[in-house]
Amino acid sequence: MSEVEIAAKPKKQRWYRSLFVQVLIGIALGITTGILFPEFSHHLAPLGEGFIKLIKMVVAPLIFLVIVTGIAKVGSMKALGQIGAKALLWFMGATICALGLGLLVGNLVQPGSGLNIDPSTLDTSALDEKTQGGHMPGGVEFVMHIIPTSVFDAFATNSLLQVLLFSILFGVALASYSESAPPVLMDVIDQSLHVIFRIVGYIMYLAPLGAFGAMAYTVGNYGAGSLKSFGILVLAAYGAALFFIVVLATVVRLLTGVNPWKFVKYCREEFMLALGTGSSEAVMPRIIKKLDNAGCDRAVVGLVIPTGYSFNLDGAAIYLSLAMMFLAQAVGVDLGFGEQLAIMGILILSSKGMAGVPGSAFVALSATAAAIGAFPVAAVALLLGADRLMDSMRVFTNLFGNCMATFVVANWEGLLDKDKMRAVLDGTITPDDPDDVVAHPHPGHEHLATTPAQPVIEKPESLTVNRTPEGTVNHHA
Repeated sequence: MSEVEIAAKPKKQRWYRSLFVQVLIGIALGITTGILFPEFSHHLAPLGEGFIKLIKMVVAPLIFLVIVTGIAKVGSMKALGQIGAKALLWFMGATICALGLGLLVGNLVQPGSGLNIDPSTLDTSALDEKTQGGHMPGGVEFVMHIIPTSVFDAFATNSLLQVLLFSILFGVALASYSESAPPVLMDVIDQSLHVIFRIVGYIMYLAPLGAFGAMAYTVGNYGAGSLKSFGILVLAAYGAALFFIVVLATVVRLLTGVNPWKFVKYCREEFMLALGTGSSEAVMPRIIKKLDNAGCDRAVVGLVIPTGYSFNLDGAAIYLSLAMMFLAQAVGVDLGFGEQLAIMGILILSSKGMAGVPGSAFVALSATAAAIGAFPVAAVALLLGADRLMDSMRVFTNLFGNCMATFVVANWEGLLDKDKMRAVLDGTITPDDPDDVVAHPHPGHEHLATTPAQPVIEKPESLTVNRTPEGTVNHHA
Protein backbone atom coordinates (compact mmCIF):
# COMPACT_ATOMS: atom_id res chain seq x y z
CA MET A 1 0.00 0.00 0.00
CA SER A 2 1.39 3.42 -0.95
CA GLU A 3 2.10 6.32 1.38
CA VAL A 4 -0.81 8.19 -0.17
CA GLU A 5 -3.21 5.34 0.67
CA ILE A 6 -2.09 4.92 4.27
CA ALA A 7 -1.81 8.63 5.04
CA ALA A 8 -4.02 9.75 7.88
CA LYS A 9 -6.85 11.88 6.69
CA PRO A 10 -6.73 15.40 8.16
CA LYS A 11 -9.38 16.44 10.64
CA LYS A 12 -12.49 17.80 9.01
CA GLN A 13 -12.54 21.58 8.91
CA ARG A 14 -15.33 23.50 10.61
CA TRP A 15 -17.82 24.69 7.98
CA TYR A 16 -17.42 28.41 8.75
CA ARG A 17 -13.65 28.18 8.22
CA SER A 18 -14.06 26.79 4.71
CA LEU A 19 -12.98 29.24 2.03
CA PHE A 20 -15.79 27.96 -0.20
CA VAL A 21 -18.43 28.83 2.42
CA GLN A 22 -16.86 32.21 3.13
CA VAL A 23 -16.74 33.14 -0.56
CA LEU A 24 -20.32 31.90 -1.02
CA ILE A 25 -21.46 34.12 1.85
CA GLY A 26 -19.54 37.05 0.38
CA ILE A 27 -21.21 36.56 -3.01
CA ALA A 28 -24.69 36.28 -1.42
CA LEU A 29 -24.14 39.44 0.62
CA GLY A 30 -22.82 41.21 -2.47
CA ILE A 31 -25.91 40.31 -4.51
CA THR A 32 -28.19 41.44 -1.67
CA THR A 33 -26.31 44.71 -1.24
CA GLY A 34 -26.37 45.39 -4.99
CA ILE A 35 -30.13 44.89 -5.17
CA LEU A 36 -31.07 46.79 -2.01
CA PHE A 37 -28.46 49.56 -2.10
CA PRO A 38 -27.43 50.06 -5.75
CA GLU A 39 -26.04 53.56 -5.19
CA PHE A 40 -23.93 52.49 -2.22
CA SER A 41 -22.67 49.40 -4.03
CA HIS A 42 -20.87 51.61 -6.57
CA HIS A 43 -18.40 52.49 -3.82
CA LEU A 44 -17.57 48.84 -3.14
CA ALA A 45 -15.76 48.25 -6.44
CA PRO A 46 -12.30 48.88 -4.87
CA LEU A 47 -12.76 45.80 -2.66
CA GLY A 48 -12.89 43.48 -5.64
CA GLU A 49 -10.33 45.42 -7.66
CA GLY A 50 -7.92 45.54 -4.72
CA PHE A 51 -8.11 41.78 -4.17
CA ILE A 52 -7.47 41.06 -7.85
CA LYS A 53 -4.49 43.44 -7.83
CA LEU A 54 -3.04 41.62 -4.83
CA ILE A 55 -3.28 38.32 -6.67
CA LYS A 56 -1.80 39.79 -9.85
CA MET A 57 1.10 41.04 -7.73
CA VAL A 58 2.36 37.47 -7.25
CA VAL A 59 1.31 35.92 -10.59
CA ALA A 60 4.48 36.83 -12.52
CA PRO A 61 6.99 35.56 -9.91
CA LEU A 62 4.84 32.48 -9.36
CA ILE A 63 4.84 31.56 -13.07
CA PHE A 64 8.60 32.13 -13.22
CA LEU A 65 9.33 29.90 -10.24
CA VAL A 66 6.91 27.11 -11.22
CA ILE A 67 8.22 26.93 -14.79
CA VAL A 68 11.90 27.12 -13.82
CA THR A 69 11.63 24.35 -11.23
CA GLY A 70 9.56 22.21 -13.59
CA ILE A 71 11.83 22.60 -16.61
CA ALA A 72 15.02 22.14 -14.61
CA LYS A 73 13.73 18.80 -13.36
CA VAL A 74 12.49 17.70 -16.78
CA GLY A 75 15.89 18.71 -18.14
CA SER A 76 15.10 18.17 -21.82
CA MET A 77 14.39 20.80 -24.43
CA LYS A 78 12.82 18.13 -26.62
CA ALA A 79 10.37 17.12 -23.89
CA LEU A 80 9.59 20.77 -23.27
CA GLY A 81 8.87 21.33 -26.95
CA GLN A 82 6.56 18.31 -27.02
CA ILE A 83 4.59 19.64 -24.06
CA GLY A 84 4.18 23.03 -25.72
CA ALA A 85 3.26 21.60 -29.12
CA LYS A 86 0.66 19.23 -27.70
CA ALA A 87 -0.82 22.01 -25.55
CA LEU A 88 -1.22 24.29 -28.58
CA LEU A 89 -2.72 21.42 -30.59
CA TRP A 90 -5.31 20.82 -27.88
CA PHE A 91 -6.01 24.56 -27.56
CA MET A 92 -6.66 24.86 -31.28
CA GLY A 93 -9.02 21.88 -31.32
CA ALA A 94 -10.95 23.12 -28.30
CA THR A 95 -11.26 26.63 -29.76
CA ILE A 96 -12.59 25.33 -33.09
CA CYS A 97 -15.18 23.20 -31.27
CA ALA A 98 -16.24 26.12 -29.04
CA LEU A 99 -16.61 28.51 -31.99
CA GLY A 100 -18.52 25.93 -34.00
CA LEU A 101 -20.86 25.29 -31.08
CA GLY A 102 -21.57 29.01 -30.73
CA LEU A 103 -22.47 29.28 -34.42
CA LEU A 104 -24.64 26.17 -34.24
CA VAL A 105 -26.59 27.42 -31.23
CA GLY A 106 -26.97 30.83 -32.88
CA ASN A 107 -28.53 29.20 -35.94
CA LEU A 108 -30.83 26.97 -33.90
CA VAL A 109 -31.99 29.41 -31.22
CA GLN A 110 -31.72 32.68 -33.25
CA PRO A 111 -31.52 34.91 -30.14
CA GLY A 112 -31.53 38.17 -32.13
CA SER A 113 -34.39 37.31 -34.47
CA GLY A 114 -37.20 39.86 -34.59
CA LEU A 115 -35.35 42.75 -32.90
CA ASN A 116 -35.06 44.75 -36.16
CA ILE A 117 -32.50 47.21 -34.81
CA ASP A 118 -31.30 50.14 -36.92
CA PRO A 119 -27.51 50.41 -36.25
CA SER A 120 -27.55 54.13 -37.07
CA THR A 121 -29.67 54.78 -33.97
CA LEU A 122 -27.16 53.20 -31.59
CA ASP A 123 -24.90 55.27 -29.35
CA THR A 124 -21.35 54.01 -29.88
CA SER A 125 -19.60 56.43 -27.49
CA ALA A 126 -19.73 53.88 -24.66
CA LEU A 127 -18.23 51.29 -27.01
CA ASP A 128 -15.27 53.57 -27.76
CA GLU A 129 -14.76 54.10 -24.03
CA LYS A 130 -14.91 50.35 -23.40
CA THR A 131 -12.26 49.47 -25.99
CA GLN A 132 -10.03 52.51 -25.26
CA GLY A 133 -8.94 52.55 -28.88
CA GLY A 134 -7.58 49.01 -28.64
CA HIS A 135 -7.20 46.70 -31.61
CA MET A 136 -6.48 43.04 -32.15
CA PRO A 137 -2.78 42.56 -32.92
CA GLY A 138 -1.70 41.09 -36.25
CA GLY A 139 0.42 37.95 -36.45
CA VAL A 140 3.79 39.71 -36.51
CA GLU A 141 2.73 42.23 -33.87
CA PHE A 142 1.51 39.44 -31.60
CA VAL A 143 4.76 37.49 -31.86
CA MET A 144 6.88 40.60 -31.33
CA HIS A 145 4.83 41.49 -28.26
CA ILE A 146 5.80 38.16 -26.67
CA ILE A 147 9.43 39.39 -26.63
CA PRO A 148 9.77 41.81 -23.71
CA THR A 149 11.59 45.12 -23.97
CA SER A 150 13.41 44.00 -20.84
CA VAL A 151 12.98 41.26 -18.27
CA PHE A 152 12.01 43.81 -15.64
CA ASP A 153 9.37 45.32 -17.93
CA ALA A 154 7.76 41.89 -18.41
CA PHE A 155 7.43 41.42 -14.67
CA ALA A 156 6.40 45.03 -14.04
CA THR A 157 3.58 44.96 -16.61
CA ASN A 158 2.53 41.42 -15.61
CA SER A 159 2.64 40.27 -19.24
CA LEU A 160 2.13 36.52 -18.89
CA LEU A 161 3.47 35.46 -22.27
CA GLN A 162 6.59 37.61 -21.85
CA VAL A 163 7.21 36.19 -18.38
CA LEU A 164 6.59 32.72 -19.82
CA LEU A 165 9.22 33.20 -22.53
CA PHE A 166 11.89 34.38 -20.10
CA SER A 167 11.02 31.62 -17.62
CA ILE A 168 11.42 28.94 -20.29
CA LEU A 169 14.81 30.32 -21.37
CA PHE A 170 15.97 30.59 -17.76
CA GLY A 171 14.79 27.07 -16.91
CA VAL A 172 16.44 25.53 -19.97
CA ALA A 173 19.68 27.38 -19.27
CA LEU A 174 19.62 26.26 -15.65
CA ALA A 175 19.01 22.64 -16.63
CA SER A 176 22.01 22.66 -18.96
CA TYR A 177 24.36 24.37 -16.52
CA SER A 178 27.38 22.86 -14.81
CA GLU A 179 27.05 20.22 -12.08
CA SER A 180 27.99 22.41 -9.13
CA ALA A 181 25.67 25.42 -9.42
CA PRO A 182 22.17 24.02 -10.11
CA PRO A 183 21.59 22.28 -6.74
CA VAL A 184 22.31 25.56 -4.94
CA LEU A 185 20.21 27.66 -7.30
CA MET A 186 17.40 25.11 -7.38
CA ASP A 187 17.28 25.05 -3.60
CA VAL A 188 16.84 28.83 -3.50
CA ILE A 189 14.22 28.78 -6.28
CA ASP A 190 12.31 25.90 -4.71
CA GLN A 191 12.21 27.58 -1.31
CA SER A 192 11.16 30.86 -2.94
CA LEU A 193 8.24 29.06 -4.56
CA HIS A 194 7.02 27.93 -1.16
CA VAL A 195 7.28 31.50 0.11
CA ILE A 196 5.16 32.74 -2.80
CA PHE A 197 2.50 30.12 -2.09
CA ARG A 198 2.50 31.20 1.55
CA ILE A 199 1.92 34.81 0.45
CA VAL A 200 -0.96 33.62 -1.74
CA GLY A 201 -2.39 31.92 1.35
CA TYR A 202 -2.32 35.23 3.23
CA ILE A 203 -4.02 37.07 0.36
CA MET A 204 -6.76 34.44 0.19
CA TYR A 205 -7.98 35.50 3.62
CA LEU A 206 -9.36 38.55 1.79
CA ALA A 207 -11.13 36.49 -0.87
CA PRO A 208 -14.63 36.71 0.69
CA LEU A 209 -14.28 40.49 0.95
CA GLY A 210 -13.13 40.73 -2.67
CA ALA A 211 -16.03 38.56 -3.87
CA PHE A 212 -18.47 40.68 -1.87
CA GLY A 213 -17.24 43.97 -3.33
CA ALA A 214 -17.07 42.72 -6.92
CA MET A 215 -20.53 41.14 -6.85
CA ALA A 216 -22.16 44.12 -5.12
CA TYR A 217 -20.75 46.50 -7.71
CA THR A 218 -21.80 44.30 -10.62
CA VAL A 219 -25.38 43.82 -9.44
CA GLY A 220 -25.75 47.45 -8.36
CA ASN A 221 -24.33 48.80 -11.61
CA TYR A 222 -26.13 46.55 -14.09
CA GLY A 223 -29.14 45.36 -12.13
CA ALA A 224 -31.58 42.66 -13.11
CA GLY A 225 -33.25 44.77 -15.79
CA SER A 226 -30.57 44.10 -18.37
CA LEU A 227 -31.14 40.36 -17.97
CA LYS A 228 -34.69 40.71 -19.30
CA SER A 229 -33.55 42.56 -22.41
CA PHE A 230 -31.06 39.88 -23.41
CA GLY A 231 -32.75 36.86 -21.84
CA ILE A 232 -32.67 34.59 -24.91
CA LEU A 233 -29.05 35.45 -25.71
CA VAL A 234 -27.93 34.85 -22.12
CA LEU A 235 -29.80 31.55 -21.87
CA ALA A 236 -28.39 30.43 -25.22
CA ALA A 237 -24.84 31.30 -24.15
CA TYR A 238 -25.09 29.55 -20.80
CA GLY A 239 -26.79 26.53 -22.37
CA ALA A 240 -24.06 26.24 -25.01
CA ALA A 241 -21.37 26.56 -22.32
CA LEU A 242 -23.00 23.86 -20.20
CA PHE A 243 -23.17 21.52 -23.19
CA PHE A 244 -19.52 22.24 -24.04
CA ILE A 245 -18.42 21.56 -20.45
CA VAL A 246 -20.29 18.24 -20.30
CA VAL A 247 -18.84 17.05 -23.62
CA LEU A 248 -15.34 18.24 -22.68
CA ALA A 249 -15.57 16.52 -19.29
CA THR A 250 -16.63 13.27 -20.95
CA VAL A 251 -13.80 13.38 -23.50
CA VAL A 252 -11.17 14.20 -20.87
CA ARG A 253 -12.38 11.42 -18.60
CA LEU A 254 -12.10 8.91 -21.45
CA LEU A 255 -8.59 10.14 -22.32
CA THR A 256 -7.11 10.51 -18.85
CA GLY A 257 -9.33 8.77 -16.31
CA VAL A 258 -9.76 11.97 -14.30
CA ASN A 259 -13.22 12.56 -12.85
CA PRO A 260 -13.95 16.21 -13.83
CA TRP A 261 -16.80 16.55 -11.35
CA LYS A 262 -14.60 15.47 -8.46
CA PHE A 263 -12.01 17.95 -9.72
CA VAL A 264 -14.57 20.78 -9.66
CA LYS A 265 -15.47 19.78 -6.11
CA TYR A 266 -11.76 19.69 -5.21
CA CYS A 267 -11.33 23.21 -6.64
CA ARG A 268 -14.74 24.55 -5.62
CA GLU A 269 -13.23 27.49 -3.71
CA GLU A 270 -11.28 28.60 -6.77
CA PHE A 271 -14.23 28.25 -9.16
CA MET A 272 -16.56 30.10 -6.80
CA LEU A 273 -14.02 32.88 -6.28
CA ALA A 274 -13.50 33.21 -10.04
CA LEU A 275 -17.28 33.53 -10.49
CA GLY A 276 -17.55 36.06 -7.67
CA THR A 277 -14.75 38.32 -8.88
CA GLY A 278 -15.38 37.76 -12.60
CA SER A 279 -11.69 37.00 -13.08
CA SER A 280 -10.02 33.63 -13.66
CA GLU A 281 -6.64 35.30 -13.16
CA ALA A 282 -7.59 35.88 -9.52
CA VAL A 283 -7.32 32.14 -8.87
CA MET A 284 -4.35 31.28 -11.09
CA PRO A 285 -1.89 30.77 -8.20
CA ARG A 286 -4.23 28.42 -6.34
CA ILE A 287 -5.19 26.50 -9.49
CA ILE A 288 -1.51 25.98 -10.34
CA LYS A 289 -0.84 24.57 -6.89
CA LYS A 290 -3.91 22.33 -6.87
CA LEU A 291 -3.11 20.86 -10.28
CA ASP A 292 0.44 20.32 -9.06
CA ASN A 293 -0.87 18.51 -5.99
CA ALA A 294 -3.36 16.49 -8.07
CA GLY A 295 -0.62 14.62 -9.92
CA CYS A 296 0.13 16.87 -12.91
CA ASP A 297 3.84 17.42 -13.49
CA ARG A 298 4.98 20.89 -12.49
CA ALA A 299 6.52 21.62 -15.90
CA VAL A 300 3.21 20.79 -17.61
CA VAL A 301 1.20 22.94 -15.20
CA GLY A 302 3.65 25.80 -15.50
CA LEU A 303 3.44 25.79 -19.31
CA VAL A 304 -0.19 24.93 -19.97
CA ILE A 305 -1.99 27.19 -17.48
CA PRO A 306 -0.30 30.55 -18.30
CA THR A 307 -0.37 29.78 -22.03
CA GLY A 308 -4.00 28.72 -21.81
CA TYR A 309 -4.95 32.08 -20.32
CA SER A 310 -4.06 33.58 -23.71
CA PHE A 311 -4.64 30.71 -26.15
CA ASN A 312 -7.44 28.59 -24.68
CA LEU A 313 -10.43 30.85 -23.99
CA ASP A 314 -13.22 28.36 -24.64
CA GLY A 315 -15.92 30.41 -22.94
CA ALA A 316 -14.93 33.54 -24.83
CA ALA A 317 -14.96 31.57 -28.11
CA ILE A 318 -18.52 30.38 -27.51
CA TYR A 319 -19.63 33.91 -26.67
CA LEU A 320 -17.92 35.55 -29.65
CA SER A 321 -19.38 33.27 -32.31
CA LEU A 322 -22.85 33.31 -30.73
CA ALA A 323 -22.69 37.10 -30.36
CA MET A 324 -21.87 37.49 -34.06
CA MET A 325 -24.99 35.50 -34.95
CA PHE A 326 -27.06 37.57 -32.50
CA LEU A 327 -25.85 40.88 -33.98
CA ALA A 328 -26.53 39.80 -37.55
CA GLN A 329 -30.03 38.60 -36.64
CA ALA A 330 -30.75 41.75 -34.61
CA VAL A 331 -30.12 44.01 -37.64
CA GLY A 332 -31.95 41.68 -40.02
CA VAL A 333 -28.95 40.18 -41.84
CA ASP A 334 -29.01 36.53 -42.86
CA LEU A 335 -25.47 35.15 -42.76
CA GLY A 336 -24.73 32.44 -45.31
CA PHE A 337 -22.63 29.34 -44.74
CA GLY A 338 -19.57 30.92 -46.35
CA GLU A 339 -19.83 34.03 -44.18
CA GLN A 340 -20.15 31.89 -41.05
CA LEU A 341 -17.03 29.96 -42.04
CA ALA A 342 -15.25 33.30 -42.50
CA ILE A 343 -16.40 34.37 -39.02
CA MET A 344 -14.98 31.17 -37.54
CA GLY A 345 -11.67 31.61 -39.34
CA ILE A 346 -11.28 35.21 -38.20
CA LEU A 347 -12.27 34.43 -34.61
CA ILE A 348 -9.85 31.47 -34.44
CA LEU A 349 -7.04 33.98 -34.94
CA SER A 350 -8.45 36.99 -33.07
CA SER A 351 -9.45 34.97 -30.00
CA LYS A 352 -5.78 34.04 -29.49
CA GLY A 353 -4.72 37.66 -29.11
CA MET A 354 -7.43 38.84 -26.71
CA ALA A 355 -5.43 38.75 -23.48
CA GLY A 356 -4.42 42.19 -22.30
CA VAL A 357 -6.51 44.10 -24.88
CA PRO A 358 -8.99 46.53 -23.23
CA GLY A 359 -12.57 45.51 -24.02
CA SER A 360 -11.14 42.56 -25.96
CA ALA A 361 -14.51 40.96 -26.71
CA PHE A 362 -15.80 44.16 -28.30
CA VAL A 363 -12.57 44.69 -30.20
CA ALA A 364 -12.70 41.13 -31.58
CA LEU A 365 -16.37 41.49 -32.53
CA SER A 366 -15.77 44.86 -34.19
CA ALA A 367 -12.78 43.53 -36.14
CA THR A 368 -14.73 40.48 -37.29
CA ALA A 369 -17.78 42.54 -38.31
CA ALA A 370 -15.55 44.90 -40.29
CA ALA A 371 -13.75 41.97 -41.97
CA ILE A 372 -16.87 40.19 -43.24
CA GLY A 373 -18.74 43.45 -44.00
CA ALA A 374 -22.16 41.82 -43.61
CA PHE A 375 -23.51 44.36 -41.11
CA PRO A 376 -22.38 47.72 -39.66
CA VAL A 377 -19.73 47.63 -36.94
CA ALA A 378 -21.90 49.99 -34.88
CA ALA A 379 -24.21 47.05 -34.16
CA VAL A 380 -21.62 45.75 -31.67
CA ALA A 381 -22.83 48.48 -29.27
CA LEU A 382 -25.96 46.37 -28.79
CA LEU A 383 -23.99 44.02 -26.55
CA LEU A 384 -22.86 46.65 -24.03
CA GLY A 385 -25.69 45.72 -21.69
CA ALA A 386 -25.28 41.96 -22.03
CA ASP A 387 -21.50 41.60 -21.95
CA ARG A 388 -21.11 41.70 -18.17
CA LEU A 389 -23.87 39.09 -17.81
CA MET A 390 -21.68 36.69 -19.78
CA ASP A 391 -18.67 37.00 -17.47
CA SER A 392 -19.64 34.10 -15.21
CA MET A 393 -20.06 31.80 -18.22
CA ARG A 394 -16.78 32.86 -19.79
CA VAL A 395 -14.76 32.70 -16.57
CA PHE A 396 -15.99 29.26 -15.50
CA THR A 397 -15.67 27.74 -18.98
CA ASN A 398 -12.22 29.24 -19.59
CA LEU A 399 -10.92 28.04 -16.23
CA PHE A 400 -12.42 24.57 -16.55
CA GLY A 401 -11.09 24.21 -20.09
CA ASN A 402 -7.54 25.12 -19.06
CA CYS A 403 -7.58 22.70 -16.13
CA MET A 404 -8.80 19.85 -18.32
CA ALA A 405 -6.16 20.73 -20.93
CA THR A 406 -3.48 20.37 -18.25
CA PHE A 407 -4.61 16.84 -17.40
CA VAL A 408 -4.76 15.86 -21.08
CA VAL A 409 -1.27 17.17 -21.91
CA ALA A 410 0.23 15.65 -18.75
CA ASN A 411 -1.33 12.30 -19.64
CA TRP A 412 -0.06 12.53 -23.24
CA GLU A 413 3.47 13.02 -21.98
CA GLY A 414 3.25 10.30 -19.32
CA LEU A 415 3.62 12.97 -16.64
CA LEU A 416 0.30 12.42 -14.86
CA ASP A 417 0.53 10.54 -11.58
CA LYS A 418 -2.88 8.83 -11.70
CA ASP A 419 -2.60 7.17 -8.29
CA LYS A 420 -1.95 10.48 -6.65
CA MET A 421 -4.67 12.15 -8.76
CA ARG A 422 -7.28 9.62 -7.64
CA ALA A 423 -6.20 9.84 -4.02
CA VAL A 424 -6.51 13.62 -3.99
CA LEU A 425 -9.80 13.79 -5.89
CA ASP A 426 -11.34 10.96 -3.84
CA GLY A 427 -10.38 12.74 -0.63
CA THR A 428 -7.96 10.05 0.60
CA ILE A 429 -5.61 12.98 1.08
CA THR A 430 -6.69 16.61 1.13
CA PRO A 431 -3.67 18.79 0.29
CA ASP A 432 -5.56 22.08 0.47
CA ASP A 433 -2.77 23.77 2.40
CA PRO A 434 0.12 24.59 0.01
CA ASP A 435 2.54 23.21 2.59
CA ASP A 436 0.79 19.87 3.14
CA VAL A 437 2.04 18.13 0.01
CA VAL A 438 5.06 18.83 -2.11
CA ALA A 439 4.53 17.88 -5.75
CA HIS A 440 7.10 15.82 -7.58
CA PRO A 441 7.80 15.60 -11.29
CA HIS A 442 7.79 11.81 -11.39
CA PRO A 443 5.05 9.41 -10.27
CA GLY A 444 5.62 7.35 -7.17
CA HIS A 445 7.59 9.92 -5.15
CA GLU A 446 4.86 11.51 -3.05
CA HIS A 447 5.70 12.60 0.47
CA LEU A 448 3.22 13.98 2.95
CA ALA A 449 4.00 16.40 5.72
CA THR A 450 3.19 15.06 9.16
CA THR A 451 1.61 18.40 10.07
CA PRO A 452 0.96 21.62 8.16
CA ALA A 453 3.36 23.42 10.47
CA GLN A 454 6.21 21.08 9.58
CA PRO A 455 6.10 20.52 5.83
CA VAL A 456 8.33 17.94 4.25
CA ILE A 457 10.21 19.60 1.41
CA GLU A 458 12.20 17.41 -0.89
CA LYS A 459 15.45 18.94 -2.02
CA PRO A 460 15.82 19.39 -5.77
CA GLU A 461 17.35 16.51 -7.60
CA SER A 462 20.94 16.91 -8.63
CA LEU A 463 21.51 17.18 -12.32
CA THR A 464 24.38 15.60 -14.17
CA VAL A 465 25.24 16.68 -17.65
CA ASN A 466 26.70 14.30 -20.23
CA ARG A 467 27.79 15.62 -23.58
CA THR A 468 27.62 13.27 -26.50
CA PRO A 469 30.18 13.36 -29.32
CA GLU A 470 27.65 15.23 -31.43
CA GLY A 471 27.57 18.01 -28.87
CA THR A 472 24.06 17.42 -27.58
CA VAL A 473 23.38 17.47 -23.86
CA ASN A 474 21.79 14.67 -21.89
CA HIS A 475 20.52 15.36 -18.36
CA HIS A 476 20.09 12.76 -15.71
CA ALA A 477 18.64 13.12 -12.25
